[in-house]
Amino acid sequence: MSTDLSLFRDKSATIPAHLNKGLDDLTKSLMGGASLSKRISIMGGCWRMFVGSEEIAKVEERSIDVVIVNAAAKTSRSFHKEAYSEANKGKLPDCWSSDGVKPDSRAESPQSSACATCPMNIAGSGLGTSRACRFQRRLAVVLANDVESSDVFQLVLPAQSIFGKAENGKMPLEAYAKFIGGHSLSISSVVTELKFDTNSATPKLFLRAVRALTEEEMNVVAEKGQSPDALAAITFNPSSNDSASKVATTNVAPEEAGPLFREEPKPKPKVKLEAVVVEEAAPVVREKKNPAAPAPETKNLEAVLSSWGDDE
Repeated sequence: MSTDLSLFRDKSATIPAHLNKGLDDLTKSLMGGASLSKRISIMGGCWRMFVGSEEIAKVEERSIDVVIVNAAAKTSRSFHKEAYSEANKGKLPDCWSSDGVKPDSRAESPQSSACATCPMNIAGSGLGTSRACRFQRRLAVVLANDVESSDVFQLVLPAQSIFGKAENGKMPLEAYAKFIGGHSLSISSVVTELKFDTNSATPKLFLRAVRALTEEEMNVVAEKGQSPDALAAITFNPSSNDSASKVATTNVAPEEAGPLFREEPKPKPKVKLEAVVVEEAAPVVREKKNPAAPAPETKNLEAVLSSWGDDE
């Protein structure tokens, strides 16, 4: 008995439209390594999109809007004895940690029994005042211009895009998450702007809230956040390394970082001047009323949105 489906035995047959909708999560999970991962790299100070190891697109805009659908539970770490070069590109780190607490058991040359006491964790062990052991945080994101149709991409943030304080409403990842959480929102419930810091010599990103997701988008994001692609994106891969230095972590209260959402500039209404004939009317006598007591001030989403000040 043949194992071929008649659909595929007949070479002239076409796949019905209702079946030809791309791969679902079940198929991707069963394919295992057959599916090529997609990722966004910030190498060279611009947005580069990869499928597997092949670069398929490069965007030179300063910023892109995404939705963060999932993230690695811990900040990972990796250490290379040799400086990066094309010759050792893709080489596994000599030591690495997926949880930032202790070296991975598979590390070829662990530098210490614990990351906190490791000599490679001391400021100045790397270039300048940096640490030789690099921090990284893996995110799974979708592009915000079409949440439903977008693929899930991996984005690996280096240390200076993770730690630090807010600067004129622009925040690294941890400060941004505390800011969003301070408004009782989940980071996956908003569109996030990722913007390059043009004052940094190495790739560094700031994050800022753009808008809240719709209910329909929230449902899509919840599903994509648990997809095999998202789970693969946040899984630690020690061969992927971004270089950056760590700076001090700072708690950011919502009132200190500014309003929640970025307000898009609204076009001024065009005024058309026309001749208007006004008929004389009898004067209207209006009764004076006592001014009403001002309504109590309340904080709501509209107020937050309207109070955003663009820092540009």
